[in-house]
Amino acid sequence: MSEATFTFRVDEALKTEFSSAAKARDRSGAQLLRDFMREFVQQQQEAAARDAWFRQQVQIGLDSANAGHLVSAEEVEAEAAAWREQTRRGLAGLTA
Repeated sequence: MSEATFTFRVDEALKTEFSSAAKARDRSGAQLLRDFMREFVQQQQEAAARDAWFRQQVQIGLDSANAGHLVSAEEVEAEAAAWREQTRRGLAGLTA
């Protein structure tokens, strides 16, 4: 792995506090910054993967709807009513 230098400006007080906090954890500021950078990159990759998965799921749903595979509002309501009734019965059994 090749290495590169990353230079940026930071307030002197923040640099001093950061260095002290890093030293208290037996780490250098550079080690912590590398860790923070890796974590940030990983979070961004995971977010991109979740976004791609979500977009794929939406497209699958759209394709299915466009192909005519739809459920009527009446069917959805009937199924929801059955779930509600089942839940009510379950709750009634718990309180008895």
